[in-house]
Amino acid sequence: MRAYHHSTIRPMPLAAALAAVLMLNACVRSGEKADQPLAEQSADLRIKKATELEVGSSAAASPEPQPVVAHEETRLRNDAPAEPARTSKMPAPAKPASPAALGIAVPASGPTDRWGLQQPTDSERYADMEANPVKLVAESPVSTFSVDVDTGAYSNVRRFLQQGRLPPTDAVRIEEFINYFDYSYPTPAATATPFTVSTELALTPWNAERWLLQVGLKGFEVPHQQLPASNLVFLLDVSGSMQSPDKLPLVKTALRKLVAQLRPQDRVSIVVYAGAAGLVLPPTGGEDQDRILAALDALEAGGSTNGGQGIQLAYQVAREQMVEGGVNRVILATDGDFNVGLVDQQDLEDLVSRQRESGIALTTLGFGQGNYNDHLAERLADLGDGNHAYIDSEMEAEEVLVTELSANLLTIAKDVKIQIEFHPAVVAEYRLIGYENRMLAREDFDNDAVDAGEIGAGHTVTALYELTPVASAARRLPPLRYGSNQSETGPSTEVAFLKLRYKQPDQAQSQLITQPIPRPQRIDSGSSQIQFAAAVAAFGEALRGGKSLDGYGYADIAELVQAHRGQDRYGLRAELVELVQRAEQLSGQREAVAAIAR
Repeated sequence: MRAYHHSTIRPMPLAAALAAVLMLNACVRSGEKADQPLAEQSADLRIKKATELEVGSSAAASPEPQPVVAHEETRLRNDAPAEPARTSKMPAPAKPASPAALGIAVPASGPTDRWGLQQPTDSERYADMEANPVKLVAESPVSTFSVDVDTGAYSNVRRFLQQGRLPPTDAVRIEEFINYFDYSYPTPAATATPFTVSTELALTPWNAERWLLQVGLKGFEVPHQQLPASNLVFLLDVSGSMQSPDKLPLVKTALRKLVAQLRPQDRVSIVVYAGAAGLVLPPTGGEDQDRILAALDALEAGGSTNGGQGIQLAYQVAREQMVEGGVNRVILATDGDFNVGLVDQQDLEDLVSRQRESGIALTTLGFGQGNYNDHLAERLADLGDGNHAYIDSEMEAEEVLVTELSANLLTIAKDVKIQIEFHPAVVAEYRLIGYENRMLAREDFDNDAVDAGEIGAGHTVTALYELTPVASAARRLPPLRYGSNQSETGPSTEVAFLKLRYKQPDQAQSQLITQPIPRPQRIDSGSSQIQFAAAVAAFGEALRGGKSLDGYGYADIAELVQAHRGQDRYGLRAELVELVQRAEQLSGQREAVAAIAR
């Protein structure tokens, strides 16, 4: 018998063990995908055809809503008696040690994660995005962009952090972090001009050699009971991918909150889609809430996802019930995983772009994780003259569909564009923080055919520029050998000149607002409002790598938030402190993993 000596068996190095775990996890993921029944990937949802329920029929004449059921194979499998548990004398194979068991925290997966250890986000999709560069005023004195009132990126990133994972870099859109919070800008005195424009200059918290310019807009407010009559179409994804508790069940919970806000003059229709699209609730008055809730409760998930067909039907229903001078809006609730029918993103974008000409806006509400398509959900809302939110909890549903309902339903200004010209005698360099996917060409500002963002009743919009003054030692761009010799014109008492264009919701021609941004005699740390906005922006910058923060870290950001929290009615600012601290902890763990891998 051949003898084996214990001394010849050596423990595997930690780095090698980690590599083995990574390979094993990859194999497990591949096997799970291969074992998925083909029928579950492609079966169509059996729902009543739209032709069985006339779009224009009254609620009283329509039959009681029936459950929307999953495909036959899934239903029969669930009804069948469970098989006896299989037994074997062979012991179960030992489960391989996970990185966590080895005392190793792993980074979040997603588009920017090299490790791919966290399966839930393997197929989440985010648009590639490069941070705005520093611009030399002597070369490019004008900055032009579209406003943005979306907030989905913040609540989505909150979901990652609360689950103990850092988000993919491209999931962080800093302008949506900033605009998630309210700011105390002056409210318009009259509705003739839909919003006020405010500016403030302060020293940048992360580098006192630079300035921070805050541009804030505040829309006029309309109490919910004074909103015009609403024609709402709930477009709901009931495909098989929506089965988990954070998807269709949370959709129902969220929309129940909206239904509770309906008035008798409001109308709601429900269109669903899976393998096919259908109308499950014809237009129903807001006073008949029991009927609307019964239709919601009847929904079940199953089948593939033909989102394109659902969008077409929802717009058709909305057009047939159009309320002149009212709120006409499709509210799409989905994880964005379209996999049959019209699936090409460009085709879907073209479809929504054509539909917006009818005067019907599109709001997208993102749900779930694992296969969440943030890129599609955010882009469709932009093209549909609407807004995008991500619902990660019942609390967020309350914020979006109750607290901010008027802002998210009633558009008070559309195609809102901002253009700022910086004075070359005062500002040497500038950088717009965020708004990367909202940048416009200089000539787009005066072109009314170019689409831009919308502002709802009571919305606040905030933009931050980091400026390097001419005399500063903190300039990032080296001087040119053959620099511009252009003469500097205009009074040096101005830092910049701001122009803003917008259209009334029912008009095609834009209106212009202009105002100079004066240079104060003394620039200091500024108000608590600009300091808080700077802290939120710095948090987003840090999550994206922090290369523009000059060493300003998470601990500094948390301290800045604490110092300028101000009034915090719903506890959102206190929660921000916790998220910053969580990100600091996770960032340290990721650096430890990277060091081990090296």
